[in-house]
Amino acid sequence: MTPTPLRRRRAKGAAALFAGALFGFAAPAQAQDFEWPRLLVIGTPGTASGSFASTNGWAPVLQESTGATVRVVPEDNEPQRFRRLNDRKDIQISSVSAAEMRSQTEGIGGYAAIPAVEQRILWHHNDTPWGYVIAGDSDLQSIDDLKEGGIRVAEGMFSPTMQEQVRIGLPAFLGIDPEKAAEVIEYVPASSYAENCRGVVEGKFDVAWCAPISSVLSEMEGAPGSIRWLDLPPDRTDAWQALLERSPMLIPSTIELGVSTARGLESATSNFLYSVTAEADEDFAYNMAKWLHTSHDAYKGVHPLAARMSLQQFRSYLNRTPMPVHEGMVRYLREIGEWTEEDDAWNQAALDRMAAWVEARNAAIAEARDQRIAPDFNDPEFIAIVDKHTEGLEIFRSRL
Repeated sequence: MTPTPLRRRRAKGAAALFAGALFGFAAPAQAQDFEWPRLLVIGTPGTASGSFASTNGWAPVLQESTGATVRVVPEDNEPQRFRRLNDRKDIQISSVSAAEMRSQTEGIGGYAAIPAVEQRILWHHNDTPWGYVIAGDSDLQSIDDLKEGGIRVAEGMFSPTMQEQVRIGLPAFLGIDPEKAAEVIEYVPASSYAENCRGVVEGKFDVAWCAPISSVLSEMEGAPGSIRWLDLPPDRTDAWQALLERSPMLIPSTIELGVSTARGLESATSNFLYSVTAEADEDFAYNMAKWLHTSHDAYKGVHPLAARMSLQQFRSYLNRTPMPVHEGMVRYLREIGEWTEEDDAWNQAALDRMAAWVEARNAAIAEARDQRIAPDFNDPEFIAIVDKHTEGLEIFRSRL
C-alpha cells in the first residue's frame, strides 16, 4: 500500500472537506478532532542506527493512541531517503542529521546533481554524539597519529556528509589540506553505516567516524579486544575552528551518551531531526508536534534517545539551529508559549536562506541541461555552473 502524500491545503469549506476525504485528513480543525492519516511512514537510517531503534520504539505508541498505521522504514542510503521523502513521497517523515540536511540543501558532494527542495524541521530527534573509533588493540594513541601515514580510514559512500567529514573535516582538524591527507591516509569505501563502523573490529579499517549510541557500537564494544576512541580536545582552538569551517553543524562536546568506552570522550555532537517537506500539511505538523510533546512521558522510556525528544531539548535546540521549522510546529509552539518574536526573526532568515539555495541550485541544473551538460558532481563543468549560481550565498551554520 502506497502512503498518501501530506500536502498543504488552502481550500475552505466544501473543498477542504473534499481534500480531507481524498488525502485521509480532516479539514483544518482543532487538535481534538484531527483525523490522522491511514498510513504514516517514517524513514530512518539503517537498522544498526540509534535513529531506527528509537523511532521503532515510539512509533507503536503513536499508532495505539491515534489509530494510524505507523511504519518505520530503514533506509541507510542518505540520498535515497532524501528522494523518498521529497520526490517519491513514499515516506512522510525522515530522521536526518542537521549536517545531512545542510548537505542536501547546499548540494554538497553527491547532492549537487540532485534537484534541490525545501525541507522543514518537524521536531528534535536527538543530540547524537560522534567520534573516531579504533580497535582496542590499535597502536594509535592520538588523532595526530593519523598524519604518520598508512592509516586506513573508513569512507561512508552512503552519505555525502560522512564522506565530507573524513575527506575534508578530518584533515582540517589535523592541520593538513585534503590533498596531503589523501597521500598519508588510505580512504577505504564502506557501503553502509554498519560496515563503516564494524569494519574497525573486522580489520578492514583502522579508524571510523561513528556514533557511540548506535547498536552496532555495542556489538563492537563486546568484540574480542573491544574498542577505543580518539579525542578531539576542545582546547585545540585552532583545530576546532578549522573543523567548524568545514563542518559547521557540529558542536564540540564531552560525550555522555552511548557505549561505556565513549563516556567522557572529548569529541562532537550532531543533532538529528525529524524533517518533512515544505508542503507537508500544516494540521498534520501541528498535531504531530502536539503529540510528540504531550505524549513524551508515554514513550520516553522506550529507548535512551527517545528521552532526548522532550520539549525542553527541542526548545534548547531551537536556540542554535540554522534550519527552518515547519509552520504547523510554529503554530503549536506559539500556542503553548514556547515561540517568540525573536524566533520569528531567525526562522524567517532560515526560510529565506533555504529558498535562495534551492532557487540557485535548480537554476544551475537547468542551465547545465540547456548546455547539454549532464548534472554530475564529478564533472568540473557542471560544478563550475553550480558555483556560479551559488556564489555569495550564506551557508547554514549552527547559531552558537
